[in-house]
Amino acid sequence: MPRQQRNHIRDHASGGSQRQLRVGELIRHELAEMLSRGDIHDPVIEGHLITVPEVRVSPDLRLATIYVMPLGGRDIEKVIEALDRNKRYVRGEIGRRVNLKFAPEIRFRVDERFDEAQRIEKLLRTPAVQRDLDGDKDE
Repeated sequence: MPRQQRNHIRDHASGGSQRQLRVGELIRHELAEMLSRGDIHDPVIEGHLITVPEVRVSPDLRLATIYVMPLGGRDIEKVIEALDRNKRYVRGEIGRRVNLKFAPEIRFRVDERFDEAQRIEKLLRTPAVQRDLDGDKDE
């Protein structure tokens, strides 16, 4: 298999190339800092503690998908709307703070990993699954 093709396969398996991961982490760090310092002046954003667990960057580094979650998951729609309203400011600040040729387009998404983990945990506690797990111990 040609080297370029192997790298392409590896990049998709790991969630991106080293460069994508590094740029995503730099963006995540800068946005988290902006949120913690109150640099984004919006009453909805200022009224919530918002975590930024992940930023995924496209292979050409022109699009950054930023996953966010307000503390306790409350008012998530309002928080996403407020971040979208301030997207131009956030993009400009990220472009200034992270040394990139182009500031990436930004889109905000809800981080649903916590909800998914809770759903799986709940499924594991159901009587049918517990019965199956207990049955495996007898064998």
